[in-house]
Amino acid sequence: MMKYYYITIIGIFLFLPVFANDKIDSDGDRILDIDELGVYYTDPHNADTDGDGYDDWIELNNQYSPYSSGRLKLIDSDFDNDGLSDKMELNFHSDPTNPDTDNDGYYDGAEIRYGYDPNSSEGVKLVKKIFIDKHNQLLSYSLGDVRMGLFPISTGRPGLETRKGEFKVLEKHPRRWSNSAKLWMPYWMMFNWTGQGIHELPEWPNGFKEGQDHLGIPVSHGCVRLGIGPAEELYNFGELGTPVFVN
Repeated sequence: MMKYYYITIIGIFLFLPVFANDKIDSDGDRILDIDELGVYYTDPHNADTDGDGYDDWIELNNQYSPYSSGRLKLIDSDFDNDGLSDKMELNFHSDPTNPDTDNDGYYDGAEIRYGYDPNSSEGVKLVKKIFIDKHNQLLSYSLGDVRMGLFPISTGRPGLETRKGEFKVLEKHPRRWSNSAKLWMPYWMMFNWTGQGIHELPEWPNGFKEGQDHLGIPVSHGCVRLGIGPAEELYNFGELGTPVFVN
């Protein structure tokens, strides 16, 4: 019995340093060393990693980059010049100070652009998803667990509502003609077999284009309208088979 007692006591003391190390903040910047090294990639022995006069905790909590001394926002800074902003690096848990986090020969920005996990050298694809929120007239899209964009939309008006449910991208065309409405639908992505799809604000043959002021209001014939810019962005992101969730 005493033997097991001593083994238990020894085990407790062996594990104490591990738990203690988890609580260390060497530079006193209110970020634990374990998080500085493994989450934020800042210097655990320097409270102000970039030397700009603001400690890392203040910069991160105010959405500034702790790597660049030019007072850049995380979303505007790309410290390692890999094509991925510091904010997105933190969202994807990749290293903002290393252009090729997984050392597979491809920059993190390129991997995200083609849908790959920048933390795996095994060529792991991240799942793409599109979400349509009819109640709030918003569309978002995600790669893995990271939301890549959020845009105002216009869904179907009463009587011609956009269908709710789980769908997928069935067809893509850079500029689809609608025989029923007699207009052009740029960056067309059909997601159900009733013919409903996502597209940029429609254009009539005479060149007139639906106004941006209709975004945020359900006025379409059942399709999901996006503004100029976001529609092309989503078109380039979405592939055939990409899941589309409408609620």
